Amino acid sequence: MNTTKIVLDEKDMPRKWYNIMADMPNLPAAPLHPATRKPVGPDDLSVIFPMSLIEQEVTQERWIDIPEEVLNIYTLWRPSPLYRAYRLEKHLGTPAKIYYKYEGVSPAGSHKTNTSVPQAYYNKQAGIKRIATETGAGQWGSAMSMACKFFGLDVTVYMVRVSYNQKPYRRIMMETWGGKVFASPSTQTESGKAILSADPENPGSLGIAISEAVEDAATHKDTNYALGSVLNHVVLHQTVIGLELKKQFELINEYPDVVIGCCGGGSNLGGVSFPFIHDKINGKQVRVIAVEPESCPTLTKGEFRYDFGDSAGLTPLLMMYTLGHNFMPPGIHAGGLRYHADSPLVSQLVHDKLIEAVAYGQTKVFGAAVTFAQTEGIIPAPESSHAICAAIDEAVRAKEEGKEKTIVFNLSGHGYLDMTAYADFIDGKIIDSPYPVEKIKEALNKLPVIK
Repeated sequence: MNTTKIVLDEKDMPRKWYNIMADMPNLPAAPLHPATRKPVGPDDLSVIFPMSLIEQEVTQERWIDIPEEVLNIYTLWRPSPLYRAYRLEKHLGTPAKIYYKYEGVSPAGSHKTNTSVPQAYYNKQAGIKRIATETGAGQWGSAMSMACKFFGLDVTVYMVRVSYNQKPYRRIMMETWGGKVFASPSTQTESGKAILSADPENPGSLGIAISEAVEDAATHKDTNYALGSVLNHVVLHQTVIGLELKKQFELINEYPDVVIGCCGGGSNLGGVSFPFIHDKINGKQVRVIAVEPESCPTLTKGEFRYDFGDSAGLTPLLMMYTLGHNFMPPGIHAGGLRYHADSPLVSQLVHDKLIEAVAYGQTKVFGAAVTFAQTEGIIPAPESSHAICAAIDEAVRAKEEGKEKTIVFNLSGHGYLDMTAYADFIDGKIIDSPYPVEKIKEALNKLPVIK
């Protein structure tokens, strides 16, 4: 089939999420309570999560039904299209076939709605009135604000300060959907106040914003916490991407050699790749590549050990690749990738060599983004542009080796609210933040010791 756009009918949309824990050769180590250092139980998590999501967090059942109410909302943008990047291929002069799954068609402009909608649904079913959450570049906060409005919930969003300042239209998008947004660190929480007291100019991080949101949820009975990445149930919801993608490749009688996704916390990478990793575990030859910023190189330079998911140490300890929960990443424009750690599921799969990891500087990433925009027309989010950068490198390598190759990447969101980043690149103001060896070493030295 010689076509640029491969679409599925609504009837072909997945009715179940895929749980990779049913097939992993090694499951992640159990989360530990931050105080007792003993494995956490459902009661420990029920302070901030509904039991339905706690069950999804721990189950090893392979297929989880998607509720009808969630499916009905999914149809606003799902199934999402798969495109063949003919113009990019021609520009590169590569024998490789390049495809991209486009999640920017969702109302909030990114893949994040795939999990914000079910999380809002399950909290509503549990009788919760308000959600407290964090956001980096604003994609997750936007998606959660929209989903909460659909289900009649209030939402408070702690937005990383550097992104709050860089991306005002993301904040306005959240507020349009009824979200209440604070720059993090804020004066709304004790953890935020403590950080500002030590450093009034603190640019914020996802770890700090998570601390604020968790504290908010834990101290208000009508409020739960919602996370946009990292946790098992979040990645589970995102597998609709990869499941659709497999059907689209079947439609054109193709199968990818390489599956690529950017990786901050791991949700979009896991979403696009886990259904293919299932095949890889069962003998299929397919490479999966996680792409991260070199200024926050969790998978490529971090350590695989227990760490907190937040800066204040309020969350359970998770076994994952980490740079240290106190690590403060440089203020790069890919705010959604400025997280000190990664999903335990993704981390375990990297540790078991089922996922590869690479890191790029942001000047090369924005160069790839502009090349993609000028050939394919879509201006990509800075986060997604990391995946584009890796796809271009793979296509160029195929040209150098004279080999045909089928490459697919997840274009996890558009960049139309990230134009200040593009303006900085065009004006020559984008610089690479060098790998901060000493700061990471210092943060790693402060990791909790688990006996």
